[in-house]
Amino acid sequence: MGGTQYTNLGLERKNLNAQVAREIAVKILSGEIKEGDTLPSEPVLCAMMGVSRTAFREAIKMLYSKGMVESKPKVGTRVCDKTKWNFLDVQLLEWMVNVETTIDIYHQFLELRRAIEPRACALAAEFATDEQLEELSVIFERMVALADDFDHKEWIEVDAQFHRMIFISTDNSFFVPFGNVLATIFKWFFLFSSKEGGVCLEEHQRIYQAIVERKSEEAYNACLSLMLTHKHRLAD
Repeated sequence: MGGTQYTNLGLERKNLNAQVAREIAVKILSGEIKEGDTLPSEPVLCAMMGVSRTAFREAIKMLYSKGMVESKPKVGTRVCDKTKWNFLDVQLLEWMVNVETTIDIYHQFLELRRAIEPRACALAAEFATDEQLEELSVIFERMVALADDFDHKEWIEVDAQFHRMIFISTDNSFFVPFGNVLATIFKWFFLFSSKEGGVCLEEHQRIYQAIVERKSEEAYNACLSLMLTHKHRLAD
């Protein structure tokens, strides 16, 4: 802990508390600051980072809300055990970009998708409104067009929209937030995907067709097939 270096953010003016929170969070996520470690005192960190106590305290509140730290009188601010971190927090996921240990998280994320998303497809086939099916159709048409004139960056964006729309269409309030998380992490997930990944258009078409035809079981199986295909694995 004594050797941890912090960026001086004193010259920054926009969203200073968020930048302070990110600076500390990235060090925690990378393991530079370990679970159970106590952060330097407030005056010391404020001086090292060139920020006011107000900005620092707001940053600590942000980290606390994500389960990453806890503060106790006469003890200071301590990094919580990873089991308390809210990995479904969108901002926390954004902080994880470019953290070397993130690859392990993507493997775990893929396992979670395999467990949840097939069921989301089945629910969408059963409960999606006509308007939601129409929007899903528009998104899928864009996927078809991109398959003919491939743009990797745009494909990731549209692919994320496709899967997010499925979660929105489940008519289940607990599935919808996961769709938002999925859209956030999707683009980074694909940076670690196998180069064999391609566009997986046929697999997506089977999911789309089953949903619009209201075939719940087929939608479930089509999604599970996509999750298990070699095109959807992470590179070693």
